[in-house]
Amino acid sequence: MTDIKAVLKGCPLLAGLPEQAFDEAVAMARLRRFASEKMIYAKGSMQSALCVIASGTVRISSVNAAGREATLIIFDAGAWFGDTVFSPGTPRVYGATAHEDVTIVELPGEGFQRLLARYPQAYPVALDLVSRRLWSAMSIIEDDALRGIEARIGRRLLFLAQIQGAGEVSSEPVTFRLTREHMANMMGMTRQGVHKVIKRFEEAGLIRLDYGRITITDPRALLAYLKTLD
Repeated sequence: MTDIKAVLKGCPLLAGLPEQAFDEAVAMARLRRFASEKMIYAKGSMQSALCVIASGTVRISSVNAAGREATLIIFDAGAWFGDTVFSPGTPRVYGATAHEDVTIVELPGEGFQRLLARYPQAYPVALDLVSRRLWSAMSIIEDDALRGIEARIGRRLLFLAQIQGAGEVSSEPVTFRLTREHMANMMGMTRQGVHKVIKRFEEAGLIRLDYGRITITDPRALLAYLKTLD
């Protein structure tokens, strides 16, 4: 049985809320389950909600007119998503799909806004995390424009590790579900091109590959290595 309060308390975006606020959050939250490949919400839809993954993974993507899907990011358990939660009334910029069977705790956007208004001490934490995500996204644009393939792939791996948690680069190992095929789709590259770079990182001891998973053994070490490529 999923403990909704425990899931919400584990969400970095809500870390600034006091204890009593979580009881209010639980009262308005709902538990949702989706089978693998089921759509959670479509691009352009008008719902606004903060979604926290209790178990499973979620794929954030965009689909063009020809039906080709581009994977933007894959979120693992503990991560939060919801691209209009800070701006209710605007359409979704991206779609979200269950990458595998997933359980989500969903907090209505308007309810989330009321919590922040009632407990303004939570704003600095929330704004810091949002700004970190924005900075990371801008860094990806810079990487694609200015850096070589090895640096681009390494920095994208760091981004995926950071976005799973509080956005900081630490020395603690970070594991996330990701195949080389998904990485290639995400990067707009061939699987073979991604594989060569990933293997170099593995041989250098910077990452560990398992079935469907990648572990960054020491994100700070990977960051230090990438700086030598600048």
